[in-house]
Amino acid sequence: MKKIVLILGLLVSSLGFSQQEIKLDVADALVIRSLEFSYENYISVENSFGVSALFNLAKQDIDFRYNENTMITPYFRHYFTADAQWNFFGEGFVGINSGKTETVKDSGVYDLKYTDAALGVAIGTKYSSEGGLVIDIYGGLGRNLFGTDSPILVPRLGVNVGWRF
Repeated sequence: MKKIVLILGLLVSSLGFSQQEIKLDVADALVIRSLEFSYENYISVENSFGVSALFNLAKQDIDFRYNENTMITPYFRHYFTADAQWNFFGEGFVGINSGKTETVKDSGVYDLKYTDAALGVAIGTKYSSEGGLVIDIYGGLGRNLFGTDSPILVPRLGVNVGWRF
């Protein structure tokens, strides 16, 4: 029992000293019919790490949609302007993505499922209010590394709205 209390105490105290954010990508939700949730944890004033989860709700035959049906994206951000309301940042990410691509074989069209990992970079800016509201806008590009059936490039675009606690 003492070990459990000690572990819970260490976990709560380590999370209590850092700033954290939970965000929703409103641009993806309104324009492309996909949901992307993000969690970000600050290591220091200038550095943070986080993870995003994208779920594509649009049907496969829609022209304007992400190729990826799901994507989990761990990322690391470095903020170049640390103590301002508007902060400029650079980001490195790994996007583990899966989806379907169409291929033509033997005069027929087939859907090939893929799972791949993309390595990429992004840049953006973040607004942080005194009350905890955060808005970040970012854009970047990654390249899938392993699969032959997956798309070569993976976009990372977003307008996130969330809360810092």
